[in-house]
Amino acid sequence: MVKTFRITGWFKHNDREQKFTKEMRAHSKDNVIESVYSDIGSRHGVKRNLIQIGKIEEIKPEEAEDPRIRALAGVE
Repeated sequence: MVKTFRITGWFKHNDREQKFTKEMRAHSKDNVIESVYSDIGSRHGVKRNLIQIGKIEEIKPEEAEDPRIRALAGVE
């Protein structure tokens, strides 16, 4: 079963800390962690050791703020 997750953390880019909050759908927390590393690494050219995940929480699809996630979950 696919679940909805909200991930918060930060990464170091150009000697600055950049905070992030992402919402993703995946089967498990391990899949979400891999997706976050992959997404931020490819978008910002950041190595995995510079990405820090602070919190991963499972949320209800209705609580998602990202309209793409809500659409994928069938909420809208």
